[in-house]
Order: sequence, then C-alpha cells, then structure tokens
Amino acid sequence: MIRIGAVAALAVSIMLAGCGEFGRSGPYQKAVTRAAGAPLQGSPITVVELTSTAARHVFEVDRTQSFAEAFGDIAPVGTVIGNGDSIDIAIWEAPPAALFGTISPLGSVNSGVQAARSAGLPEQMVDETGRVFVPFVGSLVVAGRTPRDVEREVTERLHGKANHPQVIVRMTHNALKNVSVLGDVSGAGRFNITPHGERVLDALAYAGGTKQPVTKTVLQITRGTKVATMPLDAVIRDPAQNIRLASDDVVTALFQPWTFTVLGATGNNAEVPFEATGLTLAQALGRAGGLADARADMRGIFLFRLERPAALDPAVAAGARALADGRVPVIYRLDLSDPAAFFVAQGFRIRDHDVIYVSNAPGADLQKFAQTVANLAYAGIGIINQAK
Repeated sequence: MIRIGAVAALAVSIMLAGCGEFGRSGPYQKAVTRAAGAPLQGSPITVVELTSTAARHVFEVDRTQSFAEAFGDIAPVGTVIGNGDSIDIAIWEAPPAALFGTISPLGSVNSGVQAARSAGLPEQMVDETGRVFVPFVGSLVVAGRTPRDVEREVTERLHGKANHPQVIVRMTHNALKNVSVLGDVSGAGRFNITPHGERVLDALAYAGGTKQPVTKTVLQITRGTKVATMPLDAVIRDPAQNIRLASDDVVTALFQPWTFTVLGATGNNAEVPFEATGLTLAQALGRAGGLADARADMRGIFLFRLERPAALDPAVAAGARALADGRVPVIYRLDLSDPAAFFVAQGFRIRDHDVIYVSNAPGADLQKFAQTVANLAYAGIGIINQAK
C-alpha cells in the first residue's frame, strides 16, 4: 500500500507540474488590445479597428499614379522639335515682296509679270533654351512643338510686315534621342528612340527582357523630377500603361522579393513571399493555411505595421506620435465574427514586412489543460496498475 501511495503521490506531483504552465503562440486578444498607448521607442502604440473606413484611408495613401496618369501620351520622338535639333525655315512672300529680297521678274524684263519671292533662312540648331532666331519675328521658342505649329506662329507674326507670307518649317537633323534601361534586365544600357514611337515594353525588349518572373518585377519610370512605379504584370495587362517614352527617360526593372510574416493560431507560421502585383489580407490568411479551428480567436486577427500618419483617420493621427523615421507603430484589429469583415479583408493590401498575428481563443488553454490532465491520469493509472 505504501508503494501504491508513493506512486500515486508521484503521479499527482507530475500532474501539478505539468499543469503549472501551458505553451502559447502569443498573447490573448485582450492583451494585444491593451497594448494601446504602450511605449515603443518613445512613441505610443496605436490600436485601430480595421473597418471599411480605416481601410479606405490606407487605400487612398497607398494608391499611386499609373504610368498613363503620371505621364500621359506624348507624340513620338522626331515629330516634335527638341533641343539640339536642326531646322530649316523657308518664307515665301507674294509680290510685291516687301521684306525678303527684291522682286524677281518672270519672263522678259519688260513683261511686267512678277513672281513670289522665297527667302531660305540658314539652317539653325535649336539652342539649350529651345529657341531659334527668325528675322522680323525675333527669338522663337520651338522646342517641344511640331513644325506645323511653328509655321503657324511665324506666319501670324509676319502678318502686317510681309505680303501674304507663307512659311515652311522642316527638321533637317534630329539630335540623337536615348532612353536608359537599368535594373534586373539581361542587357542594361542606353537605347535610341525614333519617330516610330517606342514604348515601355519596347525598351524592355531592347534590353533583353527581365531576369525575374513577370509577377515579381516592378517597373519604375523616371522623367525629369517625376517618378512613377507599377508592377510589370499590370503594364502588360493594360495597354494604356504601355506609354510612349520620351528622350532621357530612365526605365528601371526592380525585383521585389516582398514578404510578410504570419504567427499565432494559423495553419502555418512562416515568412511568406508574395508577388509585386500585391496581396490582400484575406489572401495572406489563406496562404498561411487559414485559422486553426481548435485554437484561433476569430475576434483577434491583428496586423502589426509601422504606418504613415497620413494613412490614419485624422482624429487618430492627431493623438499618435511618430517614431524618428516619421512612421507610427500601429496594430490593426480585424474581427472576423462580423461577416462584413471578410469584405474589408478582401480589399486591405498587405505591405512588405507586415506581421499578421492570430491570437488563441481563451478556451484553447482550458482544452490543453483538460488534455494534459487526461494524459497524466492515464499515465498514473498505468503506473499504479504496474505496481500491483
């Protein structure tokens, strides 16, 4: 009997030791919610309920201009006069010619028939300010304009000075126009563009195409001080984004190995890569294997992010204090017990380095406790049976 009592006491002590603490994947929902106001590098953490209104604020900040919106369509290079181009201007004046040259008799000297007079001006190169000089017209801006447009302005300026002037402008030499293609392409370099009107995808073809898959490549176009970025896949699918290139444009192909991290009560805890075309919160949860039925708290879906203040509701942003880099530590909470939350999750975009955490349901630990007690009870009974 003493031996059985000792064994029983040992079983109970093991049981109590086992019940002292249970492993968890992270804090409960209430603990995360209570993190609001907790300091992080001197700035308080902000907890935001992920509603359709909050998601709309983030969407408006994340939305970037497409290539068509940022740059629009332009005329092919070579049909518009540019700096360094050379142009020839011919001016015809009806008789009696008043400005350009002497009247030229037609036929015999005494016939009295007069011909229109042509004044061919010397070929001129468009200077660095985009101008040329025309007699009796003065300095004229021609860069960025078509020859027909320049003809009309010269004609208008000569009215009242020349006798029924007629003007012809033609480009005699087109300065070499280039675009640069850089980044994750097979052959980076500078390529000529012509009056054919080369477009973005033409430039990529000249460079031998991208080294990385289309869905993981982002294109960036730099034109002067303006920069726009789009996924390559989106440019291929929408012909309107395959815009014509201008001289000195820079096209950069960027490989984007974006990832998010998922932790907690999901089917798979991991760092998950995603495509440059983007990913929604609903898709991210799906890639993580969904919620673990036996453990997940559907009211406790959290997304941890260092957010730009402009993405927050103005009332929330007013009480938030940014870190040194200007971003605000934010925890977005999604309550999937509300069916409408699934629509919010479908439209909320994941960013690079986001962390998604699904908290354990309070009953999960009770279930673990009951399972542990049952296992220890069965172990104790086995030990007692062996001692008899």
